[in-house]
Amino acid sequence: MSLIPGNNAPAFTLPATGGKNLSLDSLKGRKVVLYFYPKDDTSGCTLEAKDFQALRNDFEAADTDIIGVSPDPMKSHDKFRTKYDLEFPLVSDEAKTMLEAYGVWVEKSMWGRRYMGVERTTVLIDRDGRIARVWNKVKVQGHAEEVLEAAKAL
Repeated sequence: MSLIPGNNAPAFTLPATGGKNLSLDSLKGRKVVLYFYPKDDTSGCTLEAKDFQALRNDFEAADTDIIGVSPDPMKSHDKFRTKYDLEFPLVSDEAKTMLEAYGVWVEKSMWGRRYMGVERTTVLIDRDGRIARVWNKVKVQGHAEEVLEAAKAL
C-alpha cells in the first residue's frame, strides 16, 4: 500500500514504552510524526532516535508528537529508550500489522541476500488523522530537522 497525502492514516493500537498501548485515535487533535526504523540500538537507528530526541522540545512547541515504530519487542524498546534517554514513545509491532498497513515492511537485499525488513520511512500526520507528508527511504543525516520544518508549516 502506498501512503497518499490527504488520505486517512491507517489506524493502529499497539504496545508502547511506558507500559501502555498507543493508538492513532488517542493522538487526534495533535500532529504526529511516525518514524519507522529497522532495529533498536543499531548505528543509523540510534542516530535517528537521538536526532529526534534533540529536537523534541521544538516538536512539542509545534504541537507535534514523535513516535518511533519498529518490529522489535518491548523489552528491546525499553532498553533502547533508557540507554539514550528518549522521551518519546517507541511502539512495538512484532506482528508487523502496522508496518504492513503503512507499506514499510518490504523485501530488501544486502550482499545478494533477500529478506523482509523495515524501510526507513517517516510519516507526518495532521490533527485530523490524515497523512500530510511521507519521506521514503530516509537518509538519517538532517532528516529530523526537515521533518520539524514540515511539522511547523502544517
